[in-house]
Amino acid sequence: MDIRIDSLLGGAERAQGAVIIIDVFRAFTTAAVALARGAAKIIMVGTVEEALRLRDAGLGQICMGEVGGHKPDGFDLGNSPFDASQALLDGTTVIQRTSAGTQGIVAAKQATQLYAGSLVTAKATARAVSKHTPEQVSLVAMGLNGETRTDEDELCAIHLRNLLQGRPGCIAGTRNVILAGPQIPDFRDPAKPHLHPEDLDIAIDIDRYDFAVRITKEDGRLVARRELPHSAG
Repeated sequence: MDIRIDSLLGGAERAQGAVIIIDVFRAFTTAAVALARGAAKIIMVGTVEEALRLRDAGLGQICMGEVGGHKPDGFDLGNSPFDASQALLDGTTVIQRTSAGTQGIVAAKQATQLYAGSLVTAKATARAVSKHTPEQVSLVAMGLNGETRTDEDELCAIHLRNLLQGRPGCIAGTRNVILAGPQIPDFRDPAKPHLHPEDLDIAIDIDRYDFAVRITKEDGRLVARRELPHSAG
C-alpha cells in the first residue's frame, strides 16, 4: 500500500486511489456527528446555492455548513459538531456545504474510493479503507479554507497513516499537539460564538465513533453514509 500525504485544495485535486479528505475543525467531525444522530445520508456540495436548491427541490431536509465559519442565511445548522449533536436528525437527508471539507470532496475527482476523514472516525476509517486493499491511499489535510495548513488536519493525516501501516498511533500525543496549536483559543473566545467550546471537545475525541464516512456517487451527487469497517464492501 503506497500512502501519500498531501494538503489543501490542490492536494484534493491531485489525490488518487483511495482518498481520505480530512477536515477536523469542523466539517467532517460535524458530518460524523450528524450520521451518528441518525441522519440517513449527507449530500456534500460546493456552494450555498446548490444546498438551498436541493432542499427546495425536496431532496433533503437540513442544510448544514458555513461560509467564513458562520452559518449561511437560510441554513438550518452551522458547522458546529455540538449543535449537530443536539439536533433532531433521525432519518433525514442533510445537505452540507463548507469552505474546506466539502470543497475537497468535490475536487477529489480521481478517487477510486472516497472518505471524509476526522479524528472521531480515525480507526474506523483506516480499517474501512484497508478492507478495500487499495494499492494507493491519498490522505489530504484540507486546512483552513483549503488554502492554509492547520495542525489538526496535518496531524490527523499522520495519525491515519500510522494506523494504515499497522501502528497504533498515539492518541494522547496527537491530542496534546493539537491543543498546543494556534486555533485553540478561538473556541474559548466570546467574540467567536460560532465556535462552541464543545466543538473542540468533540473534534479531538479520537475514535468517538465506530464507523467511517464513505462518499459515493448517487444520481450524480456526492453522498456520504456510514460504513462499518467489518462490512466495508
